Amino acid sequence: MGRLAASILSADLARLAEQVKLVEQHAEVIHIDIMDGHFVPPIALGTVVVDSLRPYTQRTLHGHLMVDAPEQFFEELADAGLDVVSFHHEAVGDPEPAIAKARAAGLKVGLTLNMETPVEAVFPVLDQVDDVMLMSIRPGWSGQELNPDVYPRIEAVRNEVDRRGLAVDVEIDGGVKVENAQRAVDAGATVLVSASGIYKAPDKAEAARALAEIASRGRSTLPAREGTV
Repeated sequence: MGRLAASILSADLARLAEQVKLVEQHAEVIHIDIMDGHFVPPIALGTVVVDSLRPYTQRTLHGHLMVDAPEQFFEELADAGLDVVSFHHEAVGDPEPAIAKARAAGLKVGLTLNMETPVEAVFPVLDQVDDVMLMSIRPGWSGQELNPDVYPRIEAVRNEVDRRGLAVDVEIDGGVKVENAQRAVDAGATVLVSASGIYKAPDKAEAARALAEIASRGRSTLPAREGTV
């Protein structure tokens, strides 16, 4: 069963707890973007947001680290109440030491790939992670349009996960809205990360409900096998 992750990057941060409560009936995961102003130009959120939000929700808190040297943040994020951390392959080079450090901090761990990074980069450590997050936009800014080149990338990772019989989620992050979510699921995504698709919708709770329904019902068609990308 697929899941919805509500990204609070587009939420009203002045009323963050209320914004989470508004959608958590439908979103099993609360997605927190953490940016350092170096790996990506913006500075956003951080440990204090995780710590402040933790008492107000029992949902999984998933931190997406768009930072240089992500390993330095794992312990403090775990102490603040984070459940899962995803960091960029591009930020670490060799991801194995960072994966091990995240595990040692008591976190589940995911690896994130930008559009320009071949999906094969994650294959050597696929059995060491809980999820692979595929960016479908340029990381750092909410409200961008989804790049359709992500769909064959999702298929390629999904095929490899299935071929090896692994229990690894395949996430899509960026520009996910009700009108394109089914295509992402059909390609093999099991977690839909949505920011503006939820929090910029006229009815935020309804948008979250619709996206969660698409995620949970799974594929409507089986994609053609076109090899890796």
